[in-house]
Amino acid sequence: MQKFSRLKIMDFFSDFGRSLLLPIAILALTGLLLGLSAALLRAQIQDLLPFLKSDIAIYIITTIRFISGKAFELIPVMFSISVSFGLAKQEKEIAALAGFMGYYMMLFSASIMIKSGLVDIDKSILANILGIENTLQMGAVAGMITGVISAYLHNKFYKIQFPVAIAFFGGKRFVSIAVIFWTSILGQIMPLIWGPIAAGIEVIGTSISALGGVGVFLFGFLERLLIPTGLHHIINQLFRTTVVGGSLGGIDGTLNVFMHYFGHVDIEQLKPFTRYLGQGKMPFMMYGLPAAAYAIYKTTPHEKKTKVKALMIAGAAAAFVTGITEPLEFSFLFIAPILYLFHAFMAGLGFFLMSAFDVGIGNTSGGFIDFILYGVLVENSKWYMEIVVGIFYAPIYYYVFKWYLNRKKISIDTSDEFLDTANNANTNDELTADENSLEVMIINALGGKENIEVVNNCLTRLRVDLKNVSIIDQEVLKTTGALGVVINSDTQVQVIYGPKVEKIATLVREAL
Repeated sequence: MQKFSRLKIMDFFSDFGRSLLLPIAILALTGLLLGLSAALLRAQIQDLLPFLKSDIAIYIITTIRFISGKAFELIPVMFSISVSFGLAKQEKEIAALAGFMGYYMMLFSASIMIKSGLVDIDKSILANILGIENTLQMGAVAGMITGVISAYLHNKFYKIQFPVAIAFFGGKRFVSIAVIFWTSILGQIMPLIWGPIAAGIEVIGTSISALGGVGVFLFGFLERLLIPTGLHHIINQLFRTTVVGGSLGGIDGTLNVFMHYFGHVDIEQLKPFTRYLGQGKMPFMMYGLPAAAYAIYKTTPHEKKTKVKALMIAGAAAAFVTGITEPLEFSFLFIAPILYLFHAFMAGLGFFLMSAFDVGIGNTSGGFIDFILYGVLVENSKWYMEIVVGIFYAPIYYYVFKWYLNRKKISIDTSDEFLDTANNANTNDELTADENSLEVMIINALGGKENIEVVNNCLTRLRVDLKNVSIIDQEVLKTTGALGVVINSDTQVQVIYGPKVEKIATLVREAL
C-alpha cells in the first residue's frame, strides 16, 4: 500500500511537471524576442545600424518588447490553463476553460472578502490582476493551485449524468460549474491563510539565499540530476515564478524579475536573480557537453564511428546553440550513469562559479543564442567569464569521459540497434522511415491501444500513461528512433526521441 501511494505521488508530480511545458515553451520564445528587442534599442547597436533609429523601426521594436514582456505577467493564468489541460484525462479543452474560470473566480472571490473588511490583511500582498482590484497577489502559485483543482474536478465530473429535466447541465458542461463553485469557496478562505503561507514561502527563499554559493550549487546540481525523471520542471518553476526565487519591487521569481526589469535597470541589480538562470548552464552546455560528445566519438570502435559521429554532432549542436541537452545526455545516461552524476556535479559547479564571478546573464536556455542576446550585448554582464570557465570545462569533460569510457570499456555501440536508430533519428530533419507504420510500431511496442491511456510529449520525450508498463518492448521502441526509455513508475514511461518528438506524438495520437 505504501509503495502504491509513493508511485501515485510520483505519477502526479511527473504529470504536473509535464503540464507546465506549454507555457515554458511560450516563455522561451518570448524571452528571445524580449532580449533581441532590448538589444536593438541600445545606442551602440543603433550606431552600427542607423536605420534602427527611424521612428517606424523604434515603434516596431518597442511594440515587440512590450508584448513579449507582457507574456511574463500572464504566467499565473497560463499555468492554471496548462495544468488543468495537462492533468485532464479526456476532453482537455473543457478542462483548460475550467482552469481559466477557476483562476479568475478564486481571485474575484478573494477580492470580495478583502473589500468586506472582515479580514485584516497586509496591503503588500494585494494587487490588481486581470481587472480585479485589490485581490491576492499569489503569483504562479495561484495558477498551480487552481489548475490542479480544475483538473481534479474535471476528471471527476466530465461524464456525470443528471435527470432528463436538467440533463443539459450534465457531463462536460457541469465541469465549469463545479470549478466556479469550489474555487469561489477557496477564494473566501485564501485571504485568511495566504499571509502566513506567503511568509513561509518567503522564509524558504531567504534560507536558500542565505546559503550563498552552496544554495546556488545545490540548485544547479538537483536541476540536472532530476532531468531523467522530468521533475526538474517543478524545481525550475518554483525558483523562476514564485517568491522562492526572490522578489524585487513586488515581482516574484527569478525569471519574472529579470524579464520585468531587463533593460530598465542596471544588470548589477539583477545578478542575485540571474544566478539561478541560464548563466550557470552555459559552461556545460556550450563547452562541456560538446567536449563529452567528442570523447564519446573518440572512444567508439572504428567501425562504429560514422554512425556515432552523426549522433554526437547533432547532440552537441543542439546543446551549444539552443541549450537542448537531452538527446546528448540520454546517449550516455544508461550506459554510464556515473558520468551523468559527474555531469550533474559539474552543472552545480557551473552555477556556483558564475555566481562567484559575478556574471549577470538571464533567460533560461543557456545556449549560444542567450549568450549573445543576454550576455555579450549587455554592459557589465561579465559574459567573458563564461569563456574563461568554458576553456577549463571542455578539457575536463573530454578527459573524464574518455578516461572513464576507456577504463570501463564502455562505448555507445553497446547496442548496434540503438546506433542504427539514433543515426536515423539525427541525420534527417524529417522522419524518413515509413511514417504509416512508425506509429503502429510504437503503439504495439507500448503494449497496444488497449494498454495506452494518455499520450503527451515535451520538447524531446514522448510521455505515455499506461495500464501496465511491464509489457512494453524497449528494443522495438529503439528501432523506431528512440534514444532511450525511462520507466518512471508502474504506469508511466518516457521515450526519448529528441526534437522530432512533436511529430511522432501527433502520429501516435492520430493512430489511437
